[in-house]
Amino acid sequence: MIPQLFIALALLLQAVPQVNWKSEVRQDADGSRIVLTGELEEGIDHISGTVTYMPCKGDACYMPVDWDFEEFLEETSADGAVVPGNVSLRETPPTAESGGPLPLTKPRVATVSRADTPSAGDSNSSLWALILEAILWGFAMLLTPCVFPMVPMTVSFFMKGSDNARQGRLKAALYGLFIVLLYTVPICLIIGITWIVGGSTVTADIFNWLSTHWLPNILFFLVFMVFAASFFGAFEITLPSKWTNGADKNSDRKGLGGIFFLALTLVLVSFSCTGPIVGTVLIKSTQGEFWAPMVTMLAFSVAFALPFTVLALFPSLLKKLPRGGGWLNSVKVVLGFVEVALGLKFLSTADQTYHWHLLDREVYLAIWIAVFTLLGLYLIGKIRFKNDSPLEYIGVPRLALAIAVFSFVVYLIPGMWGAPLKALSGYLPPMETQDFVLGASARAPIQISDAAPGNMIIAHDLAAYDNLPDALAAAKATGKPVFLDFTGYGCVNCREMEARVWSDPEVLRRLRNNFVIAALHVDDKTKLPEEKWVLNEHGKPLKDVGRVNSYIALHDFGVNAQPNYFLLDSDGNRLAGPRPYNLDVQGFIEFLDAAL
Repeated sequence: MIPQLFIALALLLQAVPQVNWKSEVRQDADGSRIVLTGELEEGIDHISGTVTYMPCKGDACYMPVDWDFEEFLEETSADGAVVPGNVSLRETPPTAESGGPLPLTKPRVATVSRADTPSAGDSNSSLWALILEAILWGFAMLLTPCVFPMVPMTVSFFMKGSDNARQGRLKAALYGLFIVLLYTVPICLIIGITWIVGGSTVTADIFNWLSTHWLPNILFFLVFMVFAASFFGAFEITLPSKWTNGADKNSDRKGLGGIFFLALTLVLVSFSCTGPIVGTVLIKSTQGEFWAPMVTMLAFSVAFALPFTVLALFPSLLKKLPRGGGWLNSVKVVLGFVEVALGLKFLSTADQTYHWHLLDREVYLAIWIAVFTLLGLYLIGKIRFKNDSPLEYIGVPRLALAIAVFSFVVYLIPGMWGAPLKALSGYLPPMETQDFVLGASARAPIQISDAAPGNMIIAHDLAAYDNLPDALAAAKATGKPVFLDFTGYGCVNCREMEARVWSDPEVLRRLRNNFVIAALHVDDKTKLPEEKWVLNEHGKPLKDVGRVNSYIALHDFGVNAQPNYFLLDSDGNRLAGPRPYNLDVQGFIEFLDAAL
């Protein structure tokens, strides 16, 4: 339950209202006003603050908006005490006439046709990938030493403790249902309470913070490393023995209560194996929509509980199960290596977002090559861990897995010299972070020129601008349309598009020769100098690159997901788009040709 408690702490910390004086907060019945009332210290002559809110519609929540207010107190009571007047929020941003800076771009309403609207399949593809991964983790748990020995014992208990086979199967089915509820209900309650207390704004903002900020990404990386160390045998993550003993005693009850506590006993006893995997599923799911943890945990728990129910329905299958032994600990060790490899993704996200340059592509690949080489050596018996049994010979399944692992290592090695490794493009750092490139495709130091206008280099050595005004100016000078790319350093689908679609010779030729490219990263945490701050529609300055780009994406183009592509003329008028994540190369070529 540690992962659920960790996420709950993050939710509660984000949900606490930041009020600097003792006050009460209430909202009008129609939702039109939020009123803060309370006593003010003597001598206070004005009130100021910032309201942060996020508009939501349906399942989609948009970029948080900050709204400043300031009001001087002029009214006094009969005894001379200062009484606050009507504190109003600033309703319009500063204009050129008022001496304030203007927004970066002229606000315009984005008109999106039905044909251009991202399909449900595109938006849900990453969620389905998470669900599939959760199901695989759930089935993998069956093969751990904490769970596998309990399968035949549990099924036999139900069959022997029932008056007939039908009753035994019903009890086993209820047992599986209780396992699902014990894993799923806690995380649902945590998110549900947060939703009730803070609303969709707070909940969505929390998950956005979890997926982009350096702190949770570094913490998630460290959690993965701790889980891996546990699987390697350095220590065991266990729950207090009182919890396990109490649940075991109550499992002797008859009826539904006994079945529930028997399921609870399994969950608690197997925690040293399932805890790290549950944490893996939950942490990865926080990178998506706020309800993704609930769905993925449901998928994990169903897959985990399914063998108990199936074996109760067909007891003859018990005879076909392999016997326990040292191979069970080997499964834990293999999962430990996988945890190390997966945990690097969170460190990479923080590294890319904040431009630390600690984990460039070749460094990332070098670590993966080392990890999977050690895994292959372990599978063939060259490395042993603390709890491993002596390996007298290698079975066929273990040999097949070792061949697959070493083949994967061979596949990774060319990536050290610049091979694209398209199958892993969503997990590796961008190609432009690679410094060590050899061969015919090696790039010399690139000089930005008029033939390839831009102030940065993106995928496939394409020159691009990191802001829209410069790109539009270059488009006017060259007579080319603008290819606008809303992307992100931590965007898996963006890397896949670049590796699988942009790499096509026809696509690459068009992008290189026929367009001025603007690549706007919405998760770039680079702070802007004050003279480059941008005002949103409420007059609030946006102080980092990512917030400015997110504001442009939502306010000017009506999109809040990445990747999304637009084609513009030199005046900023839309020629085509949006085009979201879609691996259809021919469709992408037709999209580009719409502006030529």
